[in-house]
Amino acid sequence: MAARKSGFIVGAVAGAGVACAALAGVGMRMGPAGAAEQEPSLVRASATSAPMFAPPPGAPLSFADIFEKVSPAVVQIDVTSKADPKARLRIPGLEGLPFDIVPRGQKPGEEGEDAQAAPKQQSSGSGFFISADGYIVTNNHVVADADTDGINVVMKDGRELKATVVGRDESTDLAVIKVTDPKAKGSAFPFVNFENQARPRVGDWVITIGNPFGLGGTATAGIISAYGRDLGDNSSQFVDYIQIDAPINRGNSGGPSFDIYGRVIGVNTAIFSPTGGSVGIGFAIPADVAEATAKQLINGGKVVRGYIGAQIQPFTSEMAEAQGLAGTKGAIVADLVPGGPAQRGGLMPEDVVTSVNGVDIKSGSELTREVAKARPGEVIKLAVLRGGKPRTVEIRSGVRPTEKELADNDNEDGGDKSAPAKPATPKAEALGMSLAPLDDAARKANGIDSGVKGLLIENVKASSDAGEKGLRKGDVISSINGEPVTTIGEVNTAIEAAKKLQRPSVNLRIIRAGRPTIIAIKIAP
Repeated sequence: MAARKSGFIVGAVAGAGVACAALAGVGMRMGPAGAAEQEPSLVRASATSAPMFAPPPGAPLSFADIFEKVSPAVVQIDVTSKADPKARLRIPGLEGLPFDIVPRGQKPGEEGEDAQAAPKQQSSGSGFFISADGYIVTNNHVVADADTDGINVVMKDGRELKATVVGRDESTDLAVIKVTDPKAKGSAFPFVNFENQARPRVGDWVITIGNPFGLGGTATAGIISAYGRDLGDNSSQFVDYIQIDAPINRGNSGGPSFDIYGRVIGVNTAIFSPTGGSVGIGFAIPADVAEATAKQLINGGKVVRGYIGAQIQPFTSEMAEAQGLAGTKGAIVADLVPGGPAQRGGLMPEDVVTSVNGVDIKSGSELTREVAKARPGEVIKLAVLRGGKPRTVEIRSGVRPTEKELADNDNEDGGDKSAPAKPATPKAEALGMSLAPLDDAARKANGIDSGVKGLLIENVKASSDAGEKGLRKGDVISSINGEPVTTIGEVNTAIEAAKKLQRPSVNLRIIRAGRPTIIAIKIAP
């Protein structure tokens, strides 16, 4: 299993998947002595028989018909892959202990006689047929490391068939595989359909089927707990997760969640768990995202997304107040890729994007999703606020790079870090910070590229708003409320202008290690 962030877990190894608490019996409560008491209105009794539990109105008497209908389309996926001999493996129930599992007879830290022959490992997940000709949807993390000829599909009737990867999409954690075994030639496989029109409400029933702990064909039921969950990782840029409480466990990764009619409403992919065990909170990729992704993978083996080349941040309420735009929702542009589509189209740092192609934007993730829907070469219309005034920016979409390419770009600082930082004499005080001009000596001492313009932060008072928000020595202030600053006088002018307008904060554009970000800092009274 791998942690996305604190508490969020995905998994495929040893049947790793997602976990959730079991559905409690409807109409039952515990009495003072711990014995179960039955709600009088839910119990039928007679003089000749024991009390009989009756579900409340609206609850199904059984999920058996649904399970019988859809379960043949759900499969177990067994994957063979190379194991990292240095990798730390988690033992169920002992996730918090620092155990390193090594081959028998080998001491920790030793690679063994044949370091080139990595040991094999087996892992299991779930998936489901979406077509009669053998296409199966699952999670990317279930099959991402599979060996060639290392994917085995086990059907409900016991048949075992080989499969190959058709395409994978790391950004949504989805993959499509296809049965290729000659024994399956001419077979018409049972399949299920996505439902992305009639969306269940929060509180409606949800049914999951999968391969928990390698047990195969297991059905569980619960309710939809919430929509629009953000897991705080890269996938959340493209996925508004469904939160469910149907019990799902390790090995359910890639399995389907069904509505009460047996239609696929989601693909199980993650849990929230501080310990690695079930706490009753699971997450599924919505059907509309899964279906659109699967179609692209089947048609071209990869997902192509629109791209404008802009670094985006949430436009917080404090930022809005600093610009006199209280109540405005959107995303603020922190930086642009040099020569990228956004820069060519006229977008500028500190523009506030409020809509994309007429769709209102409330967060950076929403902006990324709307841009990603564009086809390469398509014109994207952004409604932006620049200096508080509305305007329209038209950008011709490019092709979004892979997550690895984007991560590699993020890790390129571009500065000269060879020279150690040297203390400098503070030149002025503002907003709880000591500021100094960016001269050649300051650039060399702090590894700041010659193309960066602004004022160097020499010191920050820990008790100031700037200190509490993480500003630190070596950061560069390049602009205040959208106005470039290179002198102390310009800083003071910008602060005084904000005070006259009775703004509680100013927005600082900060450059750190070559990467910009925008932070709202309160103006001290």
